[in-house]
Amino acid sequence: MIWYFLFFVICCAALYFAGDWVVGGLSRIAKFLGWKEFVVAFFVMALAASLPNLFLAIMAVINGVPELALGDVMGGNVVDMTLAVALAAFFSKKGIDAKSRTVQTSIIFTFIAAVLPLMLLLDNNLSRVDGAILLLLFFVYVYWLLSKKERFKVIYNGHPVPIAKQLDRFLGDLAKIIAGITVMMIVAQAIIYLAEGFSESFAISLPLIGILVVGLGNSFPEIYFGIISARAGKTRMLLGDIMGAIIMPSTLVLGTVAMISPFHINGLTMFAAARYFLLVAATVFYVCVKTGQRVSKKEAFVLLFVYISFLITEILAK
Repeated sequence: MIWYFLFFVICCAALYFAGDWVVGGLSRIAKFLGWKEFVVAFFVMALAASLPNLFLAIMAVINGVPELALGDVMGGNVVDMTLAVALAAFFSKKGIDAKSRTVQTSIIFTFIAAVLPLMLLLDNNLSRVDGAILLLLFFVYVYWLLSKKERFKVIYNGHPVPIAKQLDRFLGDLAKIIAGITVMMIVAQAIIYLAEGFSESFAISLPLIGILVVGLGNSFPEIYFGIISARAGKTRMLLGDIMGAIIMPSTLVLGTVAMISPFHINGLTMFAAARYFLLVAATVFYVCVKTGQRVSKKEAFVLLFVYISFLITEILAK
């Protein structure tokens, strides 16, 4: 069984490096195109970090194990709204500043995006109509965000990047993006086989594997980026990444998968604890951002407590 664990660690490392290729390539292309700081944080960082969720979800549904995909999204969202935010707040100087009007409105979309899949799955099905609803929410938010683009006037490095100096790197960055996406597709398939092997060998349900193992693994980019951003005082980038990492898997990923291949979950009782803690995490995260328009270090302890409680409950419920 040690080989399962070792191979899983290798797969997680491969996902990390593949994601790093994609993130790095997209970030430089964003600079080349002159995108603004918040737009880069939300779309580039969060979208790139959500690609493993998308590929894993598609492969899981194709292989007839949608529970793994749903567990991945639920577990990842709980981690992002609790552990990732808490650690970022601990590493920040005075907590996470959320005074921006864009952040205050985005938290409403984030809350809706986190809980909407739970509502749509009450009949144990995620149909194409459900997928269309999720995608609609995503595009409504994107339209609203881009309509406020005049608020984002900060450009990386404090000045526009000369096109001539970036043109020679464009094709190289594009190649890295393609290579990274290819690796993520292959590794996503490998993780599904490993998850099924874990489930059979250790008598652990696939939803639990998705919630606790895959979901946490896919949240590493948000955790790492959150800590780095907090230490640098880039709180808007931090919240843009985390909110994007919640909104995109819940709407874009699940919506796309449902449109491609609607799926049925054989009883949502296996997700009872995850659904409860996802709702709690979304509510606490919403209150923390709205109250005082700052996530303080004291509130970070509350978020961390929610995550630890979630972890213990899931393990004991097995």
